[in-house]
Amino acid sequence: MRRTVLLLSALASLSACSKKETEIILPTDSCGAVRLQGLVGQPAEVLETIRFTQPVRLVRPGEAVTMDFSPNRLTVEANEADRIVRLACG
Repeated sequence: MRRTVLLLSALASLSACSKKETEIILPTDSCGAVRLQGLVGQPAEVLETIRFTQPVRLVRPGEAVTMDFSPNRLTVEANEADRIVRLACG
């Protein structure tokens, strides 16, 4: 009887571990980057035509940026041709 209880306890803990491993946590979109993904490939100057309600940071190649994380700030990365390559919160 005791072996059965131990075996069932071990199986229960294993199933709990495997459930946590397959759990997927999606990032939040607190800055609206998901809805702006259509800007990828556009010239960075297009940002001047958009009215944003949150802070926006444009990062070009070689520019120094702070490492602080601000979930409401939209960070836009541009390439050498000044085209938008990435939009993300932070």
